[in-house]
Amino acid sequence: MNSVEIRSGVSLSTIFALRILGLFLILPVFAVAARDLPGGDNVALVGFALGAYGITQAIFHIPFGFAADRFGRKPVIVFGLLLFALGSFIAAYADNLYWICVGRVLQGAGAISPAVTALAADLTREEHRTKIMAMIGSSIGLVFALSLVIAPPLFDAGGLWALFMLTGVLSLAAIALLFFAVPKAPPPVDAGRRARLSEVVFHPQLARLHFGIFALHVLQVGMFMLIPGALVAAGDLPLAEHWKLYLPAVVASFIVMIPAIIIAEKHLKFRAVFVASVALLLLTELGFIYGRGSFVAIAALVFVFFVAFNVLEALLPSLVTRFAGPEARGLALGVYNTAQAVGLFVGGALGGWLARNAGADAVFWFGAGVCLVWILISASMIAPPLRKARSTPPAPDAQTQGA
Repeated sequence: MNSVEIRSGVSLSTIFALRILGLFLILPVFAVAARDLPGGDNVALVGFALGAYGITQAIFHIPFGFAADRFGRKPVIVFGLLLFALGSFIAAYADNLYWICVGRVLQGAGAISPAVTALAADLTREEHRTKIMAMIGSSIGLVFALSLVIAPPLFDAGGLWALFMLTGVLSLAAIALLFFAVPKAPPPVDAGRRARLSEVVFHPQLARLHFGIFALHVLQVGMFMLIPGALVAAGDLPLAEHWKLYLPAVVASFIVMIPAIIIAEKHLKFRAVFVASVALLLLTELGFIYGRGSFVAIAALVFVFFVAFNVLEALLPSLVTRFAGPEARGLALGVYNTAQAVGLFVGGALGGWLARNAGADAVFWFGAGVCLVWILISASMIAPPLRKARSTPPAPDAQTQGA
């Protein structure tokens, strides 16, 4: 990668990380902290406050993606980060759970993921794009593990006020980083070249990828509903110390995923790497059915899951940007992120229903079935189009033209 691509990847990954850290920080402590607030005795309201940002994200991903194509990436990112900061500050000064819900709704309304990912694609050549997506995905995984470590002491020091205030400040810091570190973005797409929503939704290759991100997050949420309890039961590991397993597993998985990404990009083995990664997910689902009584088995399976998960988190958005092209990147990524949000909801809702009515094994058998369907769908995937010669060197000056 050249200097523009490295700078783009590092800065945009950091922007993603700053925003996501704010969302993750409250997860380990909110359910307990909410009990001391007016309305906190309502378990359903506590659950809504936790998940409210996901609902509004699912609603606004597509409009934000469309706006990113029409008005440019950076203005949409700034607007979204300001909404996110406003929601954070409202939640910080809330004196009851209802105003926290308002703040969380506004946080989710700042659905900048399509615009950030589209900008990352704009500023990188196709043969390096999966690396950039891997950088962004890796930052999310690391921030998740980091939040498990730092959230409890931050909460002890300043309560929910400190967590939400830090979230708002980090969002404003991301705006500063966008202006001072991210290279200039290309101009908005001409009106005559913009894609229609129906063209994106019913595009056969994009539909495969949208199903993929939906399935991936169904599996993720279903797994994390059950594995924490299994770790406590099998390894007598307190919940507050689960990061000691997750953090090494996430970091090690990043190292292992690098060869897979090189094979996919350099040797154009996208389908082979993709299907192999889904097959690994299938093996982990079956492994959890038969091996979650052993702490060592759980640790190994969590590691394998993160390897496959991180490879797919890098490949999926990279392939979306290749099949969509610059004229539809924002919109296609909006649909992609909406499918992701729906997957998170379905994984939690359906996984909880299955666990309650049919037992934990049913959740993993369902996950195995999702993987089988995903493999069948992915088997007919075609190679993404090459929109420019792979031998053409990057042109940093051209990459940084525009608003």
